Amino acid sequence: MASLRLPLAPTAGPAPSRRRIPAWTLALPPVAALGVFFLHPLALVVWQSLSPDGGGPGLSAYTEVFAQTAFRDALRTTVLIAVGATAGALLLGFALALVIAFVPMPGGKAIGRFVDVFLSFPSFLITLALLFVYGNAGLANGLWTGATGAASGPFDFLHTPWGVLLAEITYFTPFVMRPLLAAFSQLDTAQLDVAASLGARAPRIVRQVILPEALPALAAGGSLVLVMCLNEFGIVLFTGAKGVTTLPVLVYGKAILEGDWTGACVVAVVNIVLSLALYGLYRTLTARLEGARRARA
Repeated sequence: MASLRLPLAPTAGPAPSRRRIPAWTLALPPVAALGVFFLHPLALVVWQSLSPDGGGPGLSAYTEVFAQTAFRDALRTTVLIAVGATAGALLLGFALALVIAFVPMPGGKAIGRFVDVFLSFPSFLITLALLFVYGNAGLANGLWTGATGAASGPFDFLHTPWGVLLAEITYFTPFVMRPLLAAFSQLDTAQLDVAASLGARAPRIVRQVILPEALPALAAGGSLVLVMCLNEFGIVLFTGAKGVTTLPVLVYGKAILEGDWTGACVVAVVNIVLSLALYGLYRTLTARLEGARRARA
């Protein structure tokens, strides 16, 4: 009897090789867009500051701008207002975040959500609201003149550096509160209960338990606020503060009002270098704080 032979299944040939796209090519589109829309204009600003009127590169424009009293005054005013607003936002934001996170009260979650919404408000809107309250024809002066019969009210500080400081603290405080609330939400409340059971009062608990955990969030929020205050333009412009000229306002004045594009580019480059230096300081500070935190853990 003849044996049956079954047909053998066809052997699969070698799988077709697929060409893999290098991973670095995926980064080309965003890098190209960044170069076209940001790095190229920035390079033009730097080149204009180094090569005025199409001449050879040099630092003559920097020497001329640095010798101007207006530039030195604007640099000092910018730093003082930025540092003052950052300090005020840190203190106020830390206090408000403590109340929202640890003090039981109705509407605490709603306030926390309002902080998120507040971050989307434009800066000029906050300044406009302060003008409605404390302006010459604002609510506070109107109540004063209505009650006393005086010709004008006592609130006339919004057109001074103190008004700019108040507006920036009001606007930038939520930028400190947001990372603090996130840090407080991850804090183990058992530590607070143990500290309270051992007889520690609220100030000591805040100083020894809460504050060390909040330092990275404070550093992040404070650094962000400081850089944003250095580059703030809308608040200073809307308050109309006399004699308050910051570096962004000086850039606007030189470029638009005076037509001095080279001087405006010089001031802009100084502002950029100052912001980058503060960013580098922030990175160094956060790295050290993170290292100290890991060492304690």
